[in-house]
Amino acid sequence: MKLKTKYILFIVILHLSFLGLSYFLLKENKLIFILSELLIIGSVLMSISLYRQLIQPLNHLKEGIGAIKDRDFNVKFLPTGKREMDELIDVYNQMMDALRDERTRQEAQHFFLEKLIHTSPTGIIILDYDHQVKQINPKAEEILGADPGTFLALLEQLKTGESKILRIGGLHTYKVQKSNFIDRGFPRVFVMVEEVTAEIFEAEKNAYGKVIRMMAHEVNNTIGPVNSILNMALDTQEFWLSDDKASLKNALNVAVDRNQNLNLFMRNFADLVKLSPVNKNSVDLIPLIGSVADLMQLKAGQHKVRFNFDFGDQPFYISADVVQLEQALINIVKNAIEAIGSDGEVSFRLDRPQKTLVISDTGKGIPEALNEQLFSPFFSTKKDGQGIGLTLVREILLNHGFGFSLLTLRPGETAFTIKL
Repeated sequence: MKLKTKYILFIVILHLSFLGLSYFLLKENKLIFILSELLIIGSVLMSISLYRQLIQPLNHLKEGIGAIKDRDFNVKFLPTGKREMDELIDVYNQMMDALRDERTRQEAQHFFLEKLIHTSPTGIIILDYDHQVKQINPKAEEILGADPGTFLALLEQLKTGESKILRIGGLHTYKVQKSNFIDRGFPRVFVMVEEVTAEIFEAEKNAYGKVIRMMAHEVNNTIGPVNSILNMALDTQEFWLSDDKASLKNALNVAVDRNQNLNLFMRNFADLVKLSPVNKNSVDLIPLIGSVADLMQLKAGQHKVRFNFDFGDQPFYISADVVQLEQALINIVKNAIEAIGSDGEVSFRLDRPQKTLVISDTGKGIPEALNEQLFSPFFSTKKDGQGIGLTLVREILLNHGFGFSLLTLRPGETAFTIKL
């Protein structure tokens, strides 16, 4: 039973009892009866007034509770002129002001946080309580679009507070860090994915550049004088008049050849750190690829490798350094021919709308375990490889601002893709 119902029932019973008792005064003294009736009527009116004064705060409180339930913090009450009531109204109004200010502050913080997450150059992935992806910002979508399976699998392996460096396709390097925050009393996980490719490449280049320059200096300082002495000895005919020195002369010739090969070896390494700045000009890509194919035709013929072209008839102009880009394409085609070994095809396909050049081969492909190391300096899958070719290609394409990837798409199809 409600409080106001109890109050009304109590007043009704009380005044009915008074009316019953006053009936006995009617026979005894009519004047006292009339006075008692007037008192009862006054008591009823006063009870009604008290009821209104008592019930009004409850009605205000009910309206205030309804406003709070509806999250409407703009509802406020005006003073009534009654001290007790005004104290209650003042406390309520202060509470509503505090709630409204807190909501405004939280909404502003939430809006700022959403903007910060959306525009962050770091990929941010927020998980729900069941560790499913709840929110993801554009940078993370861009990263996950490249290889979502690898990243999502990594999320399961990482523990909260841990971080890991991950390289995708041998080119893009990411730092993945897992952390958490408290949401309504429960921990929620978020993951930050930051690309550190440029920093890693710069550190690698500084490291191997210093080593190569030191090696080239020492080798050149040694090879030059040694070859001069050997050639002087070979040119002195009186040393070789005797037939028993033929083997020694042959050994000296072999030493000279080996020194020249060593010098060539060091020049190849030096090319990595001596690349001149890119001198871009407008160039038609079709004839450039044709000249590269003509240059590599002899090597392809030796391996029974055929070239296929899918370009169309129209020219395709790009902005590039012809000399450097040609060198990169030669290395790519050379690697494709060597990957085939014997009897296969190298295909050149140009996707004009996407501005993408794909050079694919029918070789045995690249083991998945080696994908992360493909463009690392001095790494090679060949028995006698120096690990220079792909590193040089990487430097040239990065200097041009071209995106690229090398992946085995399926058995018998490995594609080097260049985003021009």
